[in-house]
Amino acid sequence: MTFDSNPYRKDFPILAREVHGKPLVYLDNANTSQKPQVVIDAVDRFYRETNANVARAVHSLGEAATSAYEGARDKLARFINAPTRDEVIFTSGTTQAINTVAYSYALPRLQPGDEILVTTMEHHANIVPWQLVAARTGAKVIAAPITPDGELIVEEFVARLTPRVKLAGVTHVSNVLGTVNPVRELAKACRTRGIPLLVDGSQAAPHLPIDVQALGCDFYALTGHKLFGPTGTGILWARKDLLAEMPPFFGGGEMIRTVSFDGTTFADAPHKFEAGTPNIAGFVGLGAAVDYVNGVGFEAIGARERDLLAYATAALESVPGLRLFGRAKEKAAVLSFLIDGVHAHDLATLLDHEGVAVRSGHHCAHPLMQFYGVPATARASLAFYNVREEVDALVAAIAKVRKLLG
Repeated sequence: MTFDSNPYRKDFPILAREVHGKPLVYLDNANTSQKPQVVIDAVDRFYRETNANVARAVHSLGEAATSAYEGARDKLARFINAPTRDEVIFTSGTTQAINTVAYSYALPRLQPGDEILVTTMEHHANIVPWQLVAARTGAKVIAAPITPDGELIVEEFVARLTPRVKLAGVTHVSNVLGTVNPVRELAKACRTRGIPLLVDGSQAAPHLPIDVQALGCDFYALTGHKLFGPTGTGILWARKDLLAEMPPFFGGGEMIRTVSFDGTTFADAPHKFEAGTPNIAGFVGLGAAVDYVNGVGFEAIGARERDLLAYATAALESVPGLRLFGRAKEKAAVLSFLIDGVHAHDLATLLDHEGVAVRSGHHCAHPLMQFYGVPATARASLAFYNVREEVDALVAAIAKVRKLLG
């Protein structure tokens, strides 16, 4: 079995390996994406040639490391069309980014009876931080409903934007359903009511061009390891006026202007929110990942993924006893499913023996699983480097599992 119909596959060395003696079919991209050789090389080259701490040394290595690190910030700012690089804060990922907003922006402002509005399809990272700060302030987290097809009921979201709501959060693309939410429409509704909107862009960044100015949101978070970059990287984008009002979330080195035992004055954003030695090599790698994605282009990415999604949807629908979750009109290449009589974990384990890697579980989306009345699903999530033959391999592996389990 060969998967050589996609010219980009050769850029990802791990795709050539075998699992249990079978060619690897990697369909777990919503969990983490694989890394192109240029990203691996960028991280390796940093440690071999440039390794030093940033913003602390005037020697050659220190200046080179700082230049590479801050260069990555410039790349990310352009990638999301931020008005200024100073609005781009480096984080360990979306989870840290949302926690930063929760504790630095929301916590000082929330009062008893206030509300934070999210949606039923959110990842735990866009639920739990709000619950933690709500518990400390007497506020509460409320959720807008979705349809059985997995689409947000926009009018219900808007109806819940009452004066009690002090912040709203929405996923750009659902990690379980693939639903692409109408962020621009939601942001407009929030803006007319003076309610800041945070967007979880973890699943959007690998699939869609992002323009925070056009979207009109107030905060945008994304994760590097889903964007073909290293783990432990991500960004929080926030409007400059909001960042100026927010106190630091972490304290330590580099985020200060002056320190004495009488008190501390803080640096301006973004450094105010970047205490300690960062994941320098990781961000150099993330900068390389952004360059790579820009080189492929979202037009090519979108065309390949739309073809794969249509092909995979039809293929899975032909499997007897298979239930698909998420049929939104606007959807990324994510397919969650169950097979009658087969637990999702058992299915994923048996598929792995055929070389097919899918995710199983609640996908950090317990409320969504509760909405559908299931404990877990299996999930095949596709990237532009996948090919139709891998979808065929998934369907063939499912057939073997069904035969094995009788």
